[in-house]
Amino acid sequence: MTEVKRISEASRVFLIGVASGEMPKPEAKELLDELHRLTDTLGQEVVGEMLILLREYTSSLLVGTGKAQEIVDAANKAGADTIIFDHVLSPVQQRNWEKLSSKKVYDRAELIIKIFASRAFTKEASLQVELAQLEYTLPRLAHSYNDLMQQRGGRYGTKGSGEQKLELDRREIERRIHEIKGELETVRKERAVQRKRRERSGVPRAAIVGYTNTGKSSLLNALTSASVPAEDKLFATLDPTTRRIQFVRGQTLLITDTVGFIRNLPPGLVEAFHSTLEEASLADVLIHVADASDKNIDIHIETTMKVLSDIGAGEIPYILVLNKIDLVDLDTVQAFLSRYPGSVAVSAKTGEGLGELVKEIQEALTKQMEPLILRIPHNEYHIVSLILREATVLDEHYDEEFTWISCRIPRKLINAVQEYAYNGAFPLVDFNKP
Repeated sequence: MTEVKRISEASRVFLIGVASGEMPKPEAKELLDELHRLTDTLGQEVVGEMLILLREYTSSLLVGTGKAQEIVDAANKAGADTIIFDHVLSPVQQRNWEKLSSKKVYDRAELIIKIFASRAFTKEASLQVELAQLEYTLPRLAHSYNDLMQQRGGRYGTKGSGEQKLELDRREIERRIHEIKGELETVRKERAVQRKRRERSGVPRAAIVGYTNTGKSSLLNALTSASVPAEDKLFATLDPTTRRIQFVRGQTLLITDTVGFIRNLPPGLVEAFHSTLEEASLADVLIHVADASDKNIDIHIETTMKVLSDIGAGEIPYILVLNKIDLVDLDTVQAFLSRYPGSVAVSAKTGEGLGELVKEIQEALTKQMEPLILRIPHNEYHIVSLILREATVLDEHYDEEFTWISCRIPRKLINAVQEYAYNGAFPLVDFNKP
Protein backbone atom coordinates (compact mmCIF):
# COMPACT_ATOMS: atom_id res chain seq x y z
CA MET A 1 0.00 0.00 0.00
CA THR A 2 3.05 2.26 0.42
CA GLU A 3 3.98 2.61 -3.24
CA VAL A 4 2.22 4.49 -5.99
CA LYS A 5 0.70 2.00 -8.41
CA ARG A 6 2.15 2.19 -11.92
CA ILE A 7 -0.08 1.61 -14.91
CA SER A 8 1.51 -1.09 -17.05
CA GLU A 9 -1.32 -3.00 -18.70
CA ALA A 10 -2.95 -1.44 -21.73
CA SER A 11 -6.74 -1.47 -21.72
CA ARG A 12 -9.32 -1.24 -24.47
CA VAL A 13 -11.47 1.65 -23.29
CA PHE A 14 -15.00 2.77 -24.07
CA LEU A 15 -15.68 6.42 -23.15
CA ILE A 16 -18.99 7.90 -21.98
CA GLY A 17 -19.65 11.63 -22.18
CA VAL A 18 -22.61 13.01 -20.25
CA ALA A 19 -24.72 16.00 -21.26
CA SER A 20 -27.40 17.36 -18.94
CA GLY A 21 -29.35 20.47 -18.07
CA GLU A 22 -26.26 21.87 -16.38
CA MET A 23 -23.89 20.56 -19.06
CA PRO A 24 -24.89 21.59 -22.62
CA LYS A 25 -24.19 19.07 -25.36
CA PRO A 26 -21.38 21.11 -27.07
CA GLU A 27 -19.49 21.47 -23.80
CA ALA A 28 -20.05 17.80 -22.95
CA LYS A 29 -18.60 16.89 -26.38
CA GLU A 30 -15.52 19.07 -25.72
CA LEU A 31 -15.00 17.36 -22.38
CA LEU A 32 -15.43 13.95 -24.02
CA ASP A 33 -12.69 14.89 -26.52
CA GLU A 34 -10.50 15.92 -23.60
CA LEU A 35 -11.27 12.61 -21.87
CA HIS A 36 -10.05 10.89 -25.05
CA ARG A 37 -6.74 12.77 -24.80
CA LEU A 38 -6.44 11.94 -21.11
CA THR A 39 -6.91 8.26 -21.94
CA ASP A 40 -4.26 8.51 -24.67
CA THR A 41 -1.90 10.05 -22.12
CA LEU A 42 -2.30 6.97 -19.94
CA GLY A 43 -1.40 4.79 -22.92
CA GLN A 44 -4.83 3.16 -23.21
CA GLU A 45 -6.58 2.34 -26.49
CA VAL A 46 -9.94 4.04 -27.04
CA VAL A 47 -12.13 1.60 -29.00
CA GLY A 48 -15.36 3.57 -28.87
CA GLU A 49 -17.28 6.39 -27.24
CA MET A 50 -20.85 7.54 -26.64
CA LEU A 51 -22.32 10.90 -25.67
CA ILE A 52 -25.50 10.44 -23.65
CA LEU A 53 -28.12 12.88 -22.39
CA LEU A 54 -28.80 12.53 -18.67
CA ARG A 55 -32.52 13.26 -18.41
CA GLU A 56 -33.07 11.74 -14.97
CA TYR A 57 -30.37 10.94 -12.40
CA THR A 58 -30.54 7.55 -10.67
CA SER A 59 -28.61 6.72 -7.52
CA SER A 60 -27.89 3.15 -8.60
CA LEU A 61 -26.40 3.58 -12.09
CA LEU A 62 -26.53 7.34 -12.79
CA VAL A 63 -28.76 6.53 -15.79
CA GLY A 64 -31.83 4.33 -16.24
CA THR A 65 -31.48 0.57 -16.67
CA GLY A 66 -32.38 0.71 -20.37
CA LYS A 67 -29.66 3.28 -21.17
CA ALA A 68 -27.21 1.37 -18.96
CA GLN A 69 -27.78 -1.82 -20.94
CA GLU A 70 -27.37 0.12 -24.20
CA ILE A 71 -23.98 1.35 -22.99
CA VAL A 72 -22.88 -2.15 -21.97
CA ASP A 73 -23.97 -3.58 -25.34
CA ALA A 74 -22.02 -0.86 -27.20
CA ALA A 75 -18.92 -1.47 -25.07
CA ASN A 76 -19.17 -5.23 -25.69
CA LYS A 77 -19.55 -4.71 -29.44
CA ALA A 78 -16.44 -2.48 -29.47
CA GLY A 79 -14.45 -5.13 -27.60
CA ALA A 80 -13.79 -2.90 -24.59
CA ASP A 81 -12.60 -4.19 -21.24
CA THR A 82 -12.92 -0.82 -19.47
CA ILE A 83 -15.61 1.88 -19.36
CA ILE A 84 -14.72 5.43 -18.30
CA PHE A 85 -17.36 8.04 -17.50
CA ASP A 86 -16.79 11.78 -17.88
CA HIS A 87 -19.03 12.22 -14.85
CA VAL A 88 -18.51 11.60 -11.16
CA LEU A 89 -19.54 8.08 -10.12
CA SER A 90 -20.43 7.36 -6.52
CA PRO A 91 -18.89 4.24 -4.94
CA VAL A 92 -22.26 2.45 -5.25
CA GLN A 93 -22.67 3.43 -8.90
CA GLN A 94 -19.13 2.31 -9.74
CA ARG A 95 -19.68 -1.07 -8.12
CA ASN A 96 -23.08 -1.56 -9.79
CA TRP A 97 -21.62 -0.74 -13.20
CA GLU A 98 -18.82 -3.27 -12.71
CA LYS A 99 -21.36 -5.95 -11.75
CA LEU A 100 -23.60 -5.11 -14.71
CA SER A 101 -20.85 -4.94 -17.33
CA SER A 102 -18.24 -7.38 -15.92
CA LYS A 103 -15.66 -4.71 -16.83
CA LYS A 104 -13.48 -2.21 -15.05
CA VAL A 105 -15.47 1.02 -14.64
CA TYR A 106 -14.32 4.35 -13.30
CA ASP A 107 -14.72 8.10 -13.84
CA ARG A 108 -12.69 11.11 -14.96
CA ALA A 109 -11.39 11.75 -11.43
CA GLU A 110 -9.89 8.27 -11.11
CA LEU A 111 -8.46 8.50 -14.63
CA ILE A 112 -6.60 11.70 -13.74
CA ILE A 113 -5.32 10.10 -10.54
CA LYS A 114 -4.04 7.14 -12.58
CA ILE A 115 -2.24 9.53 -14.95
CA PHE A 116 -0.63 11.33 -12.04
CA ALA A 117 0.40 7.97 -10.57
CA SER A 118 2.06 6.97 -13.84
CA ARG A 119 4.02 10.24 -14.06
CA ALA A 120 5.08 10.85 -10.44
CA PHE A 121 8.81 10.25 -10.11
CA THR A 122 10.06 12.33 -7.18
CA LYS A 123 9.38 11.43 -3.57
CA GLU A 124 7.07 14.40 -3.03
CA ALA A 125 5.00 13.79 -6.16
CA SER A 126 4.71 10.09 -5.33
CA LEU A 127 3.51 10.87 -1.81
CA GLN A 128 0.99 13.39 -3.10
CA VAL A 129 -0.38 10.95 -5.67
CA GLU A 130 -0.58 8.12 -3.16
CA LEU A 131 -2.50 10.38 -0.79
CA ALA A 132 -5.00 11.23 -3.52
CA GLN A 133 -5.35 7.55 -4.43
CA LEU A 134 -5.99 6.46 -0.86
CA GLU A 135 -8.48 9.24 -0.12
CA TYR A 136 -10.32 8.34 -3.31
CA THR A 137 -10.22 4.61 -2.47
CA LEU A 138 -11.36 4.78 1.15
CA PRO A 139 -15.10 5.42 0.58
CA ARG A 140 -15.09 2.79 -2.21
CA LEU A 141 -13.45 0.12 -0.10
CA ALA A 142 -16.61 -1.68 0.96
CA HIS A 143 -17.62 -2.20 -2.66
CA SER A 144 -14.35 -3.94 -3.54
CA TYR A 145 -15.39 -7.10 -1.70
CA ASN A 146 -17.58 -9.21 -3.95
CA ASP A 147 -18.45 -11.75 -1.33
CA LEU A 148 -18.68 -9.57 1.75
CA MET A 149 -22.34 -10.33 2.36
CA GLN A 150 -21.67 -14.06 1.97
CA GLN A 151 -18.97 -13.97 4.66
CA ARG A 152 -21.00 -13.05 7.69
CA GLY A 153 -20.20 -16.31 9.45
CA GLY A 154 -19.38 -16.60 13.13
CA ARG A 155 -21.21 -16.31 16.39
CA TYR A 156 -23.83 -13.71 17.13
CA GLY A 157 -22.20 -10.36 17.81
CA THR A 158 -19.00 -11.21 15.92
CA LYS A 159 -17.95 -10.16 12.44
CA GLY A 160 -17.35 -12.47 9.52
CA SER A 161 -14.00 -12.74 7.80
CA GLY A 162 -15.03 -10.39 5.00
CA GLU A 163 -16.00 -7.65 7.43
CA GLN A 164 -12.84 -8.21 9.46
CA LYS A 165 -10.74 -7.87 6.30
CA LEU A 166 -12.63 -4.69 5.39
CA GLU A 167 -12.00 -3.12 8.79
CA LEU A 168 -8.32 -4.09 8.72
CA ASP A 169 -7.88 -2.57 5.27
CA ARG A 170 -9.75 0.57 6.27
CA ARG A 171 -7.56 1.01 9.35
CA GLU A 172 -4.43 0.40 7.25
CA ILE A 173 -5.49 3.02 4.69
CA GLU A 174 -6.34 5.55 7.41
CA ARG A 175 -2.98 4.88 9.09
CA ARG A 176 -1.13 5.35 5.79
CA ILE A 177 -3.05 8.58 5.01
CA HIS A 178 -2.01 9.97 8.39
CA GLU A 179 1.59 8.86 7.76
CA ILE A 180 1.74 10.46 4.29
CA LYS A 181 0.33 13.75 5.57
CA GLY A 182 3.11 13.80 8.15
CA GLU A 183 5.77 13.10 5.51
CA LEU A 184 4.33 15.78 3.23
CA GLU A 185 4.32 18.27 6.08
CA THR A 186 8.03 17.61 6.56
CA VAL A 187 8.66 18.11 2.83
CA ARG A 188 6.67 21.35 2.87
CA LYS A 189 8.64 22.66 5.85
CA GLU A 190 11.86 21.94 3.95
CA ARG A 191 10.42 23.76 0.93
CA ALA A 192 9.44 26.69 3.16
CA VAL A 193 13.03 26.94 4.44
CA GLN A 194 14.32 26.98 0.87
CA ARG A 195 11.73 29.62 -0.02
CA LYS A 196 12.79 31.80 2.94
CA ARG A 197 16.37 31.66 1.70
CA ARG A 198 15.25 32.80 -1.73
CA GLU A 199 13.20 35.62 -0.20
CA ARG A 200 16.15 36.82 1.85
CA SER A 201 18.23 36.98 -1.32
CA GLY A 202 15.62 39.32 -2.77
CA VAL A 203 15.58 37.51 -6.10
CA PRO A 204 12.16 38.05 -7.75
CA ARG A 205 10.19 34.98 -8.78
CA ALA A 206 7.82 34.14 -11.59
CA ALA A 207 5.62 31.07 -11.94
CA ILE A 208 4.57 29.62 -15.28
CA VAL A 209 0.93 28.57 -15.04
CA GLY A 210 -1.74 27.51 -17.47
CA TYR A 211 -3.92 24.72 -18.77
CA THR A 212 -2.25 21.37 -19.22
CA ASN A 213 -0.29 20.82 -22.46
CA THR A 214 -0.05 24.48 -23.44
CA GLY A 215 3.75 24.36 -23.69
CA LYS A 216 4.76 25.63 -20.23
CA SER A 217 7.84 23.42 -19.93
CA SER A 218 8.88 24.23 -23.50
CA LEU A 219 8.61 27.95 -22.67
CA LEU A 220 10.72 27.47 -19.53
CA ASN A 221 13.36 25.71 -21.63
CA ALA A 222 13.29 28.46 -24.26
CA LEU A 223 13.64 31.27 -21.71
CA THR A 224 16.35 29.67 -19.58
CA SER A 225 18.14 27.26 -21.94
CA ALA A 226 17.13 24.49 -19.54
CA SER A 227 16.33 20.89 -20.43
CA VAL A 228 13.10 20.26 -18.53
CA PRO A 229 11.25 17.29 -20.11
CA ALA A 230 8.56 18.67 -22.42
CA GLU A 231 6.14 16.21 -24.00
CA ASP A 232 3.01 16.63 -26.11
CA LYS A 233 0.93 15.00 -23.37
CA LEU A 234 -1.43 16.14 -20.67
CA PHE A 235 0.23 16.54 -17.27
CA ALA A 236 3.80 16.16 -18.54
CA THR A 237 4.93 18.20 -15.50
CA LEU A 238 3.93 17.24 -11.96
CA ASP A 239 6.84 18.57 -9.90
CA PRO A 240 7.69 22.27 -9.71
CA THR A 241 10.94 22.94 -11.57
CA THR A 242 12.80 26.21 -10.92
CA ARG A 243 15.41 27.74 -13.22
CA ARG A 244 17.29 31.04 -13.22
CA ILE A 245 17.19 33.63 -15.98
CA GLN A 246 19.71 36.49 -16.24
CA PHE A 247 18.46 39.68 -17.88
CA VAL A 248 20.68 41.88 -20.04
CA ARG A 249 21.13 44.49 -17.30
CA GLY A 250 22.22 41.82 -14.83
CA GLN A 251 18.95 41.34 -12.93
CA THR A 252 18.14 37.76 -11.96
CA LEU A 253 14.74 36.06 -12.04
CA LEU A 254 13.76 32.63 -10.76
CA ILE A 255 11.11 30.97 -12.94
CA THR A 256 9.12 27.95 -11.75
CA ASP A 257 7.19 25.58 -14.00
CA THR A 258 4.03 24.25 -12.33
CA VAL A 259 1.51 21.46 -12.85
CA GLY A 260 -1.06 22.20 -15.55
CA PHE A 261 -4.68 22.92 -14.73
CA ILE A 262 -7.67 21.11 -16.18
CA ARG A 263 -11.44 21.29 -15.93
CA ASN A 264 -13.01 19.10 -13.27
CA LEU A 265 -9.71 18.38 -11.55
CA PRO A 266 -10.44 16.06 -8.60
CA PRO A 267 -10.57 18.13 -5.38
CA GLY A 268 -8.23 15.64 -3.72
CA LEU A 269 -5.56 16.38 -6.29
CA VAL A 270 -5.90 20.14 -5.88
CA GLU A 271 -5.23 19.64 -2.18
CA ALA A 272 -2.57 16.98 -2.70
CA PHE A 273 -0.62 19.18 -5.09
CA HIS A 274 -0.80 22.19 -2.83
CA SER A 275 2.98 22.59 -2.80
CA THR A 276 3.39 22.98 -6.54
CA LEU A 277 0.38 25.32 -6.70
CA GLU A 278 1.83 27.24 -3.76
CA GLU A 279 4.71 28.33 -6.00
CA ALA A 280 2.15 30.22 -8.07
CA SER A 281 0.48 31.85 -5.07
CA LEU A 282 3.84 33.19 -3.79
CA ALA A 283 5.26 34.44 -7.09
CA ASP A 284 5.89 38.12 -7.86
CA VAL A 285 4.51 37.72 -11.37
CA LEU A 286 2.65 34.93 -13.17
CA ILE A 287 3.34 33.87 -16.75
CA HIS A 288 -0.05 32.51 -17.86
CA VAL A 289 0.48 30.32 -20.92
CA ALA A 290 -2.36 29.50 -23.30
CA ASP A 291 -2.32 27.41 -26.49
CA ALA A 292 -3.19 29.66 -29.43
CA SER A 293 -3.82 26.60 -31.61
CA ASP A 294 -6.46 25.10 -29.29
CA LYS A 295 -10.08 25.76 -30.22
CA ASN A 296 -10.99 25.79 -26.50
CA ILE A 297 -8.43 28.46 -25.57
CA ASP A 298 -11.04 30.79 -24.05
CA ILE A 299 -12.38 28.06 -21.75
CA HIS A 300 -8.83 27.08 -20.78
CA ILE A 301 -7.93 30.66 -19.89
CA GLU A 302 -11.10 30.96 -17.82
CA THR A 303 -10.37 27.65 -16.04
CA THR A 304 -6.83 28.73 -15.19
CA MET A 305 -7.98 32.09 -13.81
CA LYS A 306 -10.56 30.33 -11.63
CA VAL A 307 -7.97 27.92 -10.19
CA LEU A 308 -5.58 30.82 -9.55
CA SER A 309 -8.34 32.61 -7.67
CA ASP A 310 -9.12 29.44 -5.67
CA ILE A 311 -5.50 29.08 -4.49
CA GLY A 312 -5.14 32.75 -3.53
CA ALA A 313 -3.16 33.86 -6.58
CA GLY A 314 -5.92 35.82 -8.28
CA GLU A 315 -4.47 39.25 -7.39
CA ILE A 316 -0.90 38.56 -8.52
CA PRO A 317 0.14 40.49 -11.67
CA TYR A 318 0.23 38.21 -14.70
CA ILE A 319 1.26 38.21 -18.33
CA LEU A 320 -0.95 36.24 -20.72
CA VAL A 321 1.26 34.38 -23.21
CA LEU A 322 -0.33 33.04 -26.38
CA ASN A 323 1.99 30.14 -27.21
CA LYS A 324 2.28 27.93 -30.31
CA ILE A 325 1.66 30.75 -32.80
CA ASP A 326 3.73 28.75 -35.29
CA LEU A 327 0.65 26.51 -35.62
CA VAL A 328 -1.85 29.25 -36.52
CA ASP A 329 -2.11 31.99 -39.15
CA LEU A 330 -1.42 35.68 -38.59
CA ASP A 331 -5.11 36.67 -38.62
CA THR A 332 -5.82 34.25 -35.77
CA VAL A 333 -2.92 35.67 -33.76
CA GLN A 334 -4.13 39.24 -34.32
CA ALA A 335 -7.65 38.25 -33.29
CA PHE A 336 -6.36 36.82 -30.01
CA LEU A 337 -4.20 39.89 -29.33
CA SER A 338 -7.27 42.09 -29.86
CA ARG A 339 -9.41 39.89 -27.63
CA TYR A 340 -6.79 39.82 -24.86
CA PRO A 341 -5.15 43.28 -24.74
CA GLY A 342 -1.67 43.24 -23.24
CA SER A 343 -1.05 39.59 -24.11
CA VAL A 344 2.15 38.45 -25.83
CA ALA A 345 2.20 36.07 -28.82
CA VAL A 346 5.15 33.65 -28.83
CA SER A 347 6.37 30.33 -30.12
CA ALA A 348 8.50 28.44 -27.62
CA LYS A 349 9.42 26.13 -30.50
CA THR A 350 10.76 28.77 -32.94
CA GLY A 351 11.66 31.52 -30.45
CA GLU A 352 9.36 34.07 -32.07
CA GLY A 353 8.16 36.71 -29.60
CA LEU A 354 10.43 35.61 -26.73
CA GLY A 355 12.32 38.93 -26.75
CA GLU A 356 9.09 40.85 -26.28
CA LEU A 357 8.02 38.46 -23.50
CA VAL A 358 11.29 39.06 -21.61
CA LYS A 359 10.69 42.84 -21.87
CA GLU A 360 7.16 42.40 -20.52
CA ILE A 361 8.46 40.33 -17.60
CA GLN A 362 11.04 43.00 -16.78
CA GLU A 363 8.37 45.70 -17.03
CA ALA A 364 6.06 43.76 -14.70
CA LEU A 365 8.85 43.38 -12.15
CA THR A 366 9.85 47.05 -12.49
CA LYS A 367 6.32 48.12 -11.57
CA GLN A 368 6.81 46.31 -8.25
CA MET A 369 10.07 48.14 -7.54
CA GLU A 370 10.76 51.28 -5.52
CA PRO A 371 12.88 54.13 -6.95
CA LEU A 372 15.86 54.87 -4.71
CA ILE A 373 19.09 56.82 -4.69
CA LEU A 374 21.75 54.94 -2.74
CA ARG A 375 25.04 56.27 -1.36
CA ILE A 376 27.22 53.27 -0.60
CA PRO A 377 30.72 53.45 0.99
CA HIS A 378 33.43 51.83 -1.10
CA ASN A 379 34.13 49.26 1.62
CA GLU A 380 30.53 48.04 1.34
CA TYR A 381 30.95 46.74 -2.19
CA HIS A 382 28.87 43.63 -1.46
CA ILE A 383 25.86 45.98 -1.34
CA VAL A 384 26.83 47.36 -4.75
CA SER A 385 27.04 43.80 -6.08
CA LEU A 386 23.59 43.04 -4.65
CA ILE A 387 22.10 46.13 -6.33
CA LEU A 388 23.72 45.40 -9.68
CA ARG A 389 22.44 41.83 -9.51
CA GLU A 390 18.89 42.33 -8.26
CA ALA A 391 17.84 45.91 -9.08
CA THR A 392 17.31 47.89 -12.26
CA VAL A 393 20.15 50.42 -12.33
CA LEU A 394 19.26 53.77 -13.89
CA ASP A 395 22.51 55.64 -13.25
CA GLU A 396 25.85 55.20 -11.47
CA HIS A 397 28.45 57.67 -10.14
CA TYR A 398 31.65 57.23 -8.16
CA ASP A 399 33.48 59.79 -6.01
CA GLU A 400 36.28 59.51 -3.48
CA GLU A 401 34.05 58.14 -0.71
CA PHE A 402 30.93 56.63 -2.21
CA THR A 403 29.36 54.69 -5.03
CA TRP A 404 26.15 56.49 -5.99
CA ILE A 405 23.42 54.42 -7.63
CA SER A 406 20.03 55.55 -8.90
CA CYS A 407 17.89 52.45 -9.25
CA ARG A 408 14.55 50.73 -8.98
CA ILE A 409 14.79 48.01 -6.36
CA PRO A 410 12.50 45.07 -5.41
CA ARG A 411 10.45 45.88 -2.34
CA LYS A 412 11.85 42.76 -0.69
CA LEU A 413 15.30 44.39 -0.61
CA ILE A 414 14.26 47.76 0.84
CA ASN A 415 15.17 46.81 4.41
CA ALA A 416 18.57 45.48 3.34
CA VAL A 417 19.59 48.79 1.72
CA GLN A 418 17.55 51.34 3.68
CA GLU A 419 20.55 52.65 5.61
CA TYR A 420 22.23 53.65 2.33
CA ALA A 421 19.21 55.56 1.00
CA TYR A 422 19.87 59.21 0.13
CA ASN A 423 17.04 61.73 0.11
CA GLY A 424 18.80 64.43 -1.88
CA ALA A 425 19.43 64.78 -5.59
CA PHE A 426 21.63 62.39 -7.53
CA PRO A 427 25.09 64.05 -7.87
CA LEU A 428 25.89 65.60 -11.22
CA VAL A 429 28.95 64.28 -12.98
CA ASP A 430 31.45 67.05 -13.78
CA PHE A 431 32.93 65.87 -17.09
CA ASN A 432 35.32 68.87 -17.18
CA LYS A 433 36.98 67.86 -13.94
CA PRO A 434 40.34 66.14 -14.60
